[in-house]
Amino acid sequence: MAPYIRTVKTASGARAVQIVHSSRRGARDIEHIGSAHDEAELELLKAAARQRLAAGQGELDLGLDNAAAGQGGPLPITSARMGHLWDALACAYRRLGFEEATGGDEVFRHLVLARIIEPTSKLDSLRVLEEVGVEPVSYRTLTRRLPHFATDAWRQALSAACARQAGLGPASLVLYDVSTLYFETDAGDGFRESGFSKERRLEPQITIGLLTDAAGFPLMVNAFEGNRAETTTMLPSIRAFMAAHRLPDVTIVADAGMVSESNMKAIEAEGLSFILGAKVPKVPYVIERWRTAHPDEAIPDGHIFTQPWPTGPAGGRRDQVIYYQYRADRARRTLRGIDEQVAKAEKAVAGQTAVKRNRFVKLTGGTRSINRTLETKARALAGIKGYVTNLPEATAEFVIAAYHRLFQIEKSFRMSKSDLAARPIYHHKRDSIEAHLTIVFAALAVSRFIEDTTSWSIKKFVTTLRRYRTIEIQASGHTITAADPLPDEVRTILHQIHQQQRAH
Repeated sequence: MAPYIRTVKTASGARAVQIVHSSRRGARDIEHIGSAHDEAELELLKAAARQRLAAGQGELDLGLDNAAAGQGGPLPITSARMGHLWDALACAYRRLGFEEATGGDEVFRHLVLARIIEPTSKLDSLRVLEEVGVEPVSYRTLTRRLPHFATDAWRQALSAACARQAGLGPASLVLYDVSTLYFETDAGDGFRESGFSKERRLEPQITIGLLTDAAGFPLMVNAFEGNRAETTTMLPSIRAFMAAHRLPDVTIVADAGMVSESNMKAIEAEGLSFILGAKVPKVPYVIERWRTAHPDEAIPDGHIFTQPWPTGPAGGRRDQVIYYQYRADRARRTLRGIDEQVAKAEKAVAGQTAVKRNRFVKLTGGTRSINRTLETKARALAGIKGYVTNLPEATAEFVIAAYHRLFQIEKSFRMSKSDLAARPIYHHKRDSIEAHLTIVFAALAVSRFIEDTTSWSIKKFVTTLRRYRTIEIQASGHTITAADPLPDEVRTILHQIHQQQRAH
């Protein structure tokens, strides 16, 4: 059946205009257009309903004929605002303490929230704000404020707010990892320099160090020279964070690739607690001993080997424990990779293919051969993952679970690079790049807050809520407000955000 328009009285005495979509089976879907309190409003809402039926528009683009409008053209829309989306993001921003941390800086708040809605250049963000229904500042004011966002004091205030939100203490886990952001330029400048690229790019880049809590909520971001080794970025970030928040100790969780031998000694010298991925260059003694005692058995899936590593007579560090866990699925994937590499190595040795980078091809003078010793060792290590900690009385299950939380910081990096477009395409000077990263950091914190509170991805949240606008129309001296009705699930999500307490 064709949809039709009806009016019904509301509990307040107003008259609601609705579009009823009926089916032959008796099911009905009712679309609420608005409520009128006098005849003029009623006629305008009916006209809006007729126009929606005729054109299937998603927004109230009211255009009435001369008789209905009493004037020579369509009624003017005086304002259109993404109120639900903007107010929810602004609420999350306040809940995180950013309003207080920035002294109520309107420019910074606008740039942070606009980046969540649509990441773009600073100039184009003014257009985003206008589409949201927020009056932006001038571009001149924006550029004048930008250097303030690059200062240490500004970043530390935001970091302190994030630390309070996370409720950090001496026993808290903090995750650390790095990534790189490249620039479309040919020459380095001392900050943007070529180095090891996470994105396999050759252009100059910068290195970004991100510190988060155990749930991936951002705590601090630092930018380093693009050619700086990853392992040298962790301790400066940790030291700065602990000094700023007067923390006597935290438990660092980081991947094995972040920890060089000198880095490990430095961490120990600082007296810090840690849970780190352990490099396993050869088959550990405890695993060799188990295999000797069980020559005809496969290691059970999930089995954990414990190897104490007490401090020596000279001391200088805490006692440590290394846990090695065997996972059958990890072994299966690793062995499949070894089989593929060995097959390629055999073809290369036979002269059937060119010699490329392959760890199993052994070159002795001009002779090629398969490195069977290395193959045997690689197969013996398949499925083994090591974890080292200096936490006293920490169980293997706690250590391994804490290490696996690193996927949360990887998620934050993915969000910053994709959803928030962190790469500073339009910035060239270090201060501008630092200010841009500060904005992205704050936007990441707001986004993680929204996701943790609602269980929706930030992309789904923005895409869904930006459709619901509040529109004001001027007609014969009257200001009429119209809005799309919110689905129940959206109302629930908004309620969760506005009712969320300050505690993280």
